[in-house]
Amino acid sequence: MRHSRLRHSRPRHSRLRHVGIAGLAIATSLSAGNVFAYGAGDWFTHFGIAKVSPKSDNGNFDAIGVDRIDVDDESGFAFTLGYRFLDNWGVELLAAQRFKHDVSLDGTEMASTKHLPPTLTLQYYPLGGTQSRVQPYVGAGLNYTHFSDEKVDGGSLDMDDSWGAAAQLGIDLLIDDHWSLNAAAWYLDIDSDTTATIGGNDYDTTVHIDPVVVMGGIGYRF
Repeated sequence: MRHSRLRHSRPRHSRLRHVGIAGLAIATSLSAGNVFAYGAGDWFTHFGIAKVSPKSDNGNFDAIGVDRIDVDDESGFAFTLGYRFLDNWGVELLAAQRFKHDVSLDGTEMASTKHLPPTLTLQYYPLGGTQSRVQPYVGAGLNYTHFSDEKVDGGSLDMDDSWGAAAQLGIDLLIDDHWSLNAAAWYLDIDSDTTATIGGNDYDTTVHIDPVVVMGGIGYRF
């Protein structure tokens, strides 16, 4: 009888051992999941390739008989630096290499310019502070654009720097506690008061660039 009781007690200990192992696995899994709770106190960066696509028909130069100014698209390296000061709120600064745009006057490529478009946005993360691996966000803020190396055939070109509003949409797809895939888009209000000097005479106009900037890349949380 003693041996019989011992044989019947083994399955019970085995079940308890399996329950304990399962509980430990669940606790470990939940603990590991907490690293995805992006939120307050996080510093992060995004880097990748951005395409700047100005709107079509960027103005005119009626004073010199030009009915239409068109600024071409351009792509280049861009990066951001951001900080989440609350689970659902953060700020992010967009920076990039200088973008060079060819400019067509009435369909003929006759000018070019380079610009830097640093943009600061206040961001809202609806899923911030949760363990979701998908983290969408929206933002609004301010853009400053500095123009340089302006050129025009047969004369000189001067484009004033621009201040304007900015809007942003983006999404992070979290890979682990540090790395993510990122896609983002900005609308930038860029209007430059422009002077062309041709034959010793100055001609003024306003160039409305107003691009959509689309960026794809990877992100890193510090």
